[in-house]
Amino acid sequence: MITVPANRNVELDQLRRMLADQSTRVVDVKAGAGRMRAVGGNLVLDGTEPQLGPDGVTMTAGTYTPNDVANTGLADKLGIPVAYLRRLAAEHPDLWDDNVNGWLERDHRTFLVRCLRGNTGGGVARAVLSDRYARIDNLDVLFAALDGIRQAGVHVRFAGCDLTDRRMYLRVYSPQVQVAAPRLLSRYRSPFDGRAGADLPIVSAGFLIRNSETGCGAFSISPWVRFEVCRNGMTLRRDALRRAHIGSRMTADDGVVAASEATTRKTLELITSRTTDAVTAFLDADYIAQALRELEAAAGTPITDPNTTLKVVGQQLRYTEEQQQAILAHFIAGADLSAGGVMHAVTSVAQTLTDADAAHELESTAIQALHLAAA
Repeated sequence: MITVPANRNVELDQLRRMLADQSTRVVDVKAGAGRMRAVGGNLVLDGTEPQLGPDGVTMTAGTYTPNDVANTGLADKLGIPVAYLRRLAAEHPDLWDDNVNGWLERDHRTFLVRCLRGNTGGGVARAVLSDRYARIDNLDVLFAALDGIRQAGVHVRFAGCDLTDRRMYLRVYSPQVQVAAPRLLSRYRSPFDGRAGADLPIVSAGFLIRNSETGCGAFSISPWVRFEVCRNGMTLRRDALRRAHIGSRMTADDGVVAASEATTRKTLELITSRTTDAVTAFLDADYIAQALRELEAAAGTPITDPNTTLKVVGQQLRYTEEQQQAILAHFIAGADLSAGGVMHAVTSVAQTLTDADAAHELESTAIQALHLAAA
């Protein structure tokens, strides 16, 4: 049988602890290009590292190692090809320094650099962003979303949470809001344990909350459904609620910056309100039943040449060769030789990926794969 990796789908309490620890180590720096420099493959930012001396605490330069997200942000801001900068970071840190410093010297802009302090000083630079970037932090999103769910008064469960350098994902569903979808599941078998969809043709209503602290996407809440026979999830892109991370330009002086309490309060109120709206709108049996009915006609299209069909789907949606092979294997294991079987294969493969960002990106294409397979 096909298995799901153990390093994803963390429990809600574990996610909360991870985010709480992270929040104590956050360093957000407004830095003009002239106050940033590259040394030994690291970013050195003035006035970010506290040092205790005989006269009290002074802020000294901090050294932060860029992760891939920060390197991508640097490449974008400085006009350096990202693949080239990644290679220099991995193989030639001295050339990385020369390139970054050379372009910083020619730049007069101010950036927001988001970092995490280490336990012994320094740390990780996790994003290089515009100074207009509006911070919506994951821990705030989590608490505001939980408050919105509580206010809506609907019993929900968390199907799993993922946290990466790029995004946080919260998958929420209600076992009290379910619909039968026999036409979508009658011929399908779970590739994980062989259970038949005909015996459990139930779909639970839910929603997916996404947020990025590092410029990799807006805060959003999208309708999401869970097929109980295999626990595959599928994102419905329609009706998603979004909040972009764009605000007014920072007016504070260069250095470590903290979010305005008033701004944070307004952001949390908005997230709580939108979560309540999502619970009301998306956790509705009629809403989910209508969404599934819109898929049924295409899902019933027979697939007579799986190799060709899946190759076309994979090329159109830019799946990797490894993903295409895995989808074919899941399609065969699922035993549903229809466009609906292709959709299920995409969502079940998404469960098996260890890279949460890749998994969610793949899952979000399932309905597109369905329609391409039916065409």
